[in-house]
Amino acid sequence: GAGCWSVLDYETPRQVLVRSRRVGVVCRLIQLGVLAYIIGWVFIYEKGYQSTDTAVSSVFTKMKGVGYTNESKVEKVWDVADYVFPPQGDSSFVVMTNYIITEGQSLGSPVICIFSGHMTGVCNATTNTCEVYAWCPVEDDSHIPECPPLLISAENYTLFIKNSVTFPLFGVTRSNLVEGIDAEYISNCLYHPETAPLCPIFSLGDVVKFSGFNFETIAKVGGAIGIVVDWTCNFDFDVRHCKPQYHFHGLYGNPTEMDQARASVGYNFRYARHYFEDGVQKRTLLKVFGIRIDIIVQSLGRKFDVIPTLTAIGSGVGIFGVATVVCDLVLLYVLPKREFYKNMKFKYTDHSQDQVRIVCR
Repeated sequence: GAGCWSVLDYETPRQVLVRSRRVGVVCRLIQLGVLAYIIGWVFIYEKGYQSTDTAVSSVFTKMKGVGYTNESKVEKVWDVADYVFPPQGDSSFVVMTNYIITEGQSLGSPVICIFSGHMTGVCNATTNTCEVYAWCPVEDDSHIPECPPLLISAENYTLFIKNSVTFPLFGVTRSNLVEGIDAEYISNCLYHPETAPLCPIFSLGDVVKFSGFNFETIAKVGGAIGIVVDWTCNFDFDVRHCKPQYHFHGLYGNPTEMDQARASVGYNFRYARHYFEDGVQKRTLLKVFGIRIDIIVQSLGRKFDVIPTLTAIGSGVGIFGVATVVCDLVLLYVLPKREFYKNMKFKYTDHSQDQVRIVCR
């Protein structure tokens, strides 16, 4: 009968012109929406006509500046070898801004075991204490120097960043020392996001300020700051337009957090300098509070490519079919004359041997 369907049946499209403003408006609005999505989102915003690549990068750094302290009438000058850890110029390093120093420590016992050391096995039942073999005198870190921190002069230190990136897919290599950044320019420039956005030399005080921190606050107990070197490049234009942008983010040590009960405030570590005096091994112990700098390189290179362009166009054309599906649903199930449209859309034709259903799409 006409209502039966078989895998041996054949369907062929049939065109039906429906003069309905309601359906026509819905169809055109959907098509305009799809067209706006393809042009606005896929091609303009997402740049679907381009292939992408991320860069392989390397970073090295160099700090400059001299600090001065006069603690307990003991004057000392601090240079890069004293306040930068590690000293190799890595992309992640610490600049010391405050410290607690314990000088002249030597190994010995007995010491009451209220701190780290090697247990000797000798204990006193009367005092409920045991002896340990440890460094003496014991560090007292109950008071952190403040108002100001000991190396508040670190605010004037400068940081030089040298970064190179390579986009393997496009065969492009760039350095943050771009065109116009020569030795003469570097010797006189200091980074500023508006007046000198390409200068690779940064004031440590400015880095802290751009990160949203107060220098004296973060210098007291330490913290962490991220410097992001952003390489977002469009290689459809000359490679000279591929230039870095610098962004600064406070990673840890928000000065607005006033809860002093929170665990592990700031950033610190201990560092010892060993020496011999009269044949006795001794050390100077430093509890270092500092600003940890993490230089993070993020990159994205783009260039026109035929394959992603055709893929984007093909997918866009396919999405246009959504308009037809929605309009068919409106015709067949929503409009008052849906039964009439069903009869117009589906037509069954009987022949002497075969039954063919012609479907309008």
